[in-house]
Amino acid sequence: MSDQISQPLVAAQSAAKEIAEITGKASHEMSFTLGSGWSDAASIFGEPTHKIEMSKLTGFATSTVAGHGGHISSYTINNKNILIFFGRTHLYEGKGIDAVVHGTRTAVSAGAKIVVLTNACGGINPNYSVGQPVLIRDHISLTGISPIKGANFVDLTDVYSARLRAQLKSYDPTLAEGVYAHWPGPTYETPAEIRMIGILGADLVGMSTVPEAIAAHAMGAEVIGISLVTNPAAGLSKNKLSHEEVIAAGKASAEKVGKLLENLLKVS
Repeated sequence: MSDQISQPLVAAQSAAKEIAEITGKASHEMSFTLGSGWSDAASIFGEPTHKIEMSKLTGFATSTVAGHGGHISSYTINNKNILIFFGRTHLYEGKGIDAVVHGTRTAVSAGAKIVVLTNACGGINPNYSVGQPVLIRDHISLTGISPIKGANFVDLTDVYSARLRAQLKSYDPTLAEGVYAHWPGPTYETPAEIRMIGILGADLVGMSTVPEAIAAHAMGAEVIGISLVTNPAAGLSKNKLSHEEVIAAGKASAEKVGKLLENLLKVS
């Protein structure tokens, strides 16, 4: 394995070891990454046993996006150790792809067999409403950037676990599924771009999740992705897009998505 490939994984392993030392927990079986507007829903988990500033761990930097915290919390619920990442790094922050997936690689290195990735997104599918959570069935990458380097050919047929989606839908049959398009940002899409993305087959569009899902899948974890529709995509309503609107929609949906997070604790 070349240094180019191994160094990011070594950094993730170091951060995972630091988490184990701080929490006194040898491993965490499950991880959640909470996107914009999702943080309020974490109250469903109660008080964490430990709260760790990301910037104090190897390879992490302070989040620069409003609505994203900069810490990791450790919980023990029903004899299961869980990590919750309050915040993430995005491609548009200019820190490189390894920084974008460092949290996910750390979670899997810390023992996570199930990786839950959440985000706020624009809804393209006209059947979706603001405040609706949608399970990601598949994705379209519009960035041309992958966290996988070298001749490491990873099958992405089943990035988003059909087994886990089926379990979640058994708890809530009303959950919709859709295809998520990863837009590089930080500008929102134009109406013409949204029409193009819709023609390509996407139901949702956002600026995160896809690199993390690929990285976790490549490391052998089961991935489930959930988008919260916080606004109609560009050109599909009369309103202009804003990050404040995204945060407000997340807060308004906290109870609904909190129940969804609670159901995720039941998956195995």
